[in-house]
Order: sequence, then structure tokens, then C-alpha cells
Amino acid sequence: MKTGRPRSFDRDKALEGAIAVFWEHGYDATSIAMLTKALGIGAPSLYAAFGDKRALFLEALDGYIRTYGAFTERALAEEPDAHDAVERLLREAAAAYTRPDRPRGCLLISAATNCAPQSADIAARLRDLRAMGVRALEAKIDAATRSGRLPAHTDAHVLATFYSAVLQGMSAQARDGATTSDLEQVAEAALRAWPSAADQRAGDSGLTAPK
Repeated sequence: MKTGRPRSFDRDKALEGAIAVFWEHGYDATSIAMLTKALGIGAPSLYAAFGDKRALFLEALDGYIRTYGAFTERALAEEPDAHDAVERLLREAAAAYTRPDRPRGCLLISAATNCAPQSADIAARLRDLRAMGVRALEAKIDAATRSGRLPAHTDAHVLATFYSAVLQGMSAQARDGATTSDLEQVAEAALRAWPSAADQRAGDSGLTAPK
């Protein structure tokens, strides 16, 4: 008797289910049994459709980035002004991390929690993706500095790292039950650290390059 995917198998729907499971439980804590239960298919069907757990996770990760996590890339691409881009990024993160119909927080952060040594390649992949986000934000800030929209002494790397740390903290807070309003207040507080014209005149800011 042949085994494999049932005729009614919806691969896109199954992948959506896998995203939710990995997002909620992380990579290592997610078992094949958890995945087959959530996807409503047997293990042979899962392996036939996606390969092993690692391959399924990487495909789910790509799916997450294209959909639920796409607001980060859009904010940087669509907002000409760096401050507006960061503000949009933080505010949209506050909403995205607390959606009532999805797991809380950010999959790129939560999926890496407690990765075992045998999952080092998965942890590295997630780390690389987060680093890419920091570099994209740094490039946006650096362009604003070179165009004169930010003080000339602004340290783009430090500022990008700071806001990335804020985003990671917001994800953790969301996992702990913070509301959208709670995270919006965090965003507002973080935005007050943005270098201003006063910093330009004073030539000093906690987020500027050392003299």
C-alpha cells in the first residue's frame, strides 16, 4: 500500500501550520509528533512533502520572513526618512508581536531559544538573519547621517544595534504577556533616544561615535 501525501493535502496550509508551531515552541522543542498533529498529516506525508525537520523549519522560516516578518523590510524600504522608518518599525513590531491570532513575539528570536549543540547550524542561520537586519538598519542610519539628516558624529552601528536590542526586548516582553499598548510605550521611550538637532549643536550623545 502506497504512503505519502493525501489527495486533499494543502502544502501551503501545512507550511502555515508549521510556522505557527516553530514560532510558538522554538526549533529544538518542536517534535515531529507536534508537527504532524498541528498539520493534520502523518509523518510519511510530512517527510514526503518537506523532507526532515530541519528542511521544514528553514522553509517555514523563509515563509515567516515573507509574510509576518516582512514589516521590517518594508519599513526600511518605504520610508525615505530614517527616523520615520525606525518609528514605523517599532510601532508595527508592537502590533505584530501581540497579534491575538498568532504566537507572540518574533520567530527569528524565539525559535533560537535554548538551541542544543546539534542545532548549531539553525542557531547560526537565525543569528545571521538578525545580523542582516542590524546591517540594513545601520545602512539606513548611515545614509541619513551622510545626507545631514542626523548629526555628523552619529554612530550608525551603535544606533542600529540599540534599536535592534529594543526590538528583541519587545519580542521577549510580548512572550511574557505585554500588550500592544505596553510595547507602544516602549517604542515611544526608545524613540526619545534618536539624535536630534540639539545633539548636533552640543556635539554629544550617548549614541554617537567616540571623539
